[in-house]
Amino acid sequence: MEDPFFLAGKTFASRLLVGTGKYKDFEETKLAIDASGAQIVTVAVRRVNIAKPGAPMLQDYIDPKRYTYLPNTAGCHTAEEAVRTLRLAREAGGWKLVKLEVLGKSATLYPDMMETLSAAEVLVKEGFDVMVYCTDDPLLCRRLEDLGCVAIMPLAAPIGSGLGILNPVNLRLIVAQSRVPVLVDAGVGTASDAALAMELGCDGVLMNTAIAEAKEPVKMAEAMKHAVIAGRLAYLAGRMPKREMAAPSSPVSGMIQSA
Repeated sequence: MEDPFFLAGKTFASRLLVGTGKYKDFEETKLAIDASGAQIVTVAVRRVNIAKPGAPMLQDYIDPKRYTYLPNTAGCHTAEEAVRTLRLAREAGGWKLVKLEVLGKSATLYPDMMETLSAAEVLVKEGFDVMVYCTDDPLLCRRLEDLGCVAIMPLAAPIGSGLGILNPVNLRLIVAQSRVPVLVDAGVGTASDAALAMELGCDGVLMNTAIAEAKEPVKMAEAMKHAVIAGRLAYLAGRMPKREMAAPSSPVSGMIQSA
């Protein structure tokens, strides 16, 4: 790994994290995740089926020994719900690395930041490594980092919207101030959105709907893999400056002059 991704004391090759919901079945989930090259997959703890023990289970298709499961609090609307959900996840699977999200009850599904801050403070004190879904407010992101969260995950646009990165300026500010990984979470719609997030300096991208709701999820998963790699390389390479006027591609010094 020439450019490893460090997260909570672990090293990963892939900077693309993917969700496991919205696919037509577990087989499609497996094929898409394989194509994405992702090593970390999110699992909504509150949506795990415990009513039918004999039914197919995610771990039958996505091997927990091969992938790092990232329990999340999707569906939680209060700090109390989120904390209780992740305590259950730790008891059930021993998970320490978790994704915290506490959503408002509006059509936007924006993070409820007051509840998110309250939950993050409790979880960090209890020894969880908290990756936190949040708004793209640099001041609140700094507050979450100061509380001890191991990764900051600002939205690019509302969850499931596919609108792409609506506020690149704020993302740049968050990246510039952060001492922990910054990952875009929510709003990515296609490969160019993922590449842009990486070009802005983000350490990674987490997505679900952009892949699962594509016409061909497996192909989109592969496209996202390459987009994240390309965006990261472009960021490391350093883009050329933007200019108001044209500049010749060929050097003008030593040019043969016409008579």
